[in-house]
Amino acid sequence: MKKENLVFMLVALLVGLLGGFLIFSVANKNKGGSAQQTMPMGSGSPTDYSQRIAEAEKILAQDPKNYQVWVQLGNDYFDTEQPQKAVNAYSKALEIDSNRQDTPNVLTDQGVMYRKMGLFDKAIANFEKASSLDPRHLQSLYNLGVVYANDVNQRDKAIAAWQRYVALDAMSPQGQQVKSMIEELKAGGGPPKGGAWK
Repeated sequence: MKKENLVFMLVALLVGLLGGFLIFSVANKNKGGSAQQTMPMGSGSPTDYSQRIAEAEKILAQDPKNYQVWVQLGNDYFDTEQPQKAVNAYSKALEIDSNRQDTPNVLTDQGVMYRKMGLFDKAIANFEKASSLDPRHLQSLYNLGVVYANDVNQRDKAIAAWQRYVALDAMSPQGQQVKSMIEELKAGGGPPKGGAWK
């Protein structure tokens, strides 16, 4: 790795940590105010998740209609392998507002958790809805293909989803991987080893 890249990555990490600290500080100062509270972004250690989840629960006890905190809570449950809790948190966010720009992301993350719970029909429905809201949403197309190929053995539907993906992104490393997964399915090989992509 080049020295310049390493320096850039370290600076970006420090800026991200500082930004998370500032957001957390502002959120704590505004507890009684009208500004919407947001969750701090941590380094992702188990302690950080526990603290963030506890803080989110405190914020939601005071402000149960806080869309951003419900999404962050869902993400923390996602990252800590608590699929049912993640599904519930994402559902609360979607009940509050299902017409946001990030709705396809929330639907896709919830779909990944449905898949983890073995609820493949619900996962497919989420990925298809996310894709219909944003036809260029790569994560939903990728995950749709994963469920069709790996979980419900519908190769043609997996290939169709992944071909839509490749039509949007053929040149990236992920696009190249999707191309090879399509070829593997067309050749009659077993399901690709691709896992969910958040």
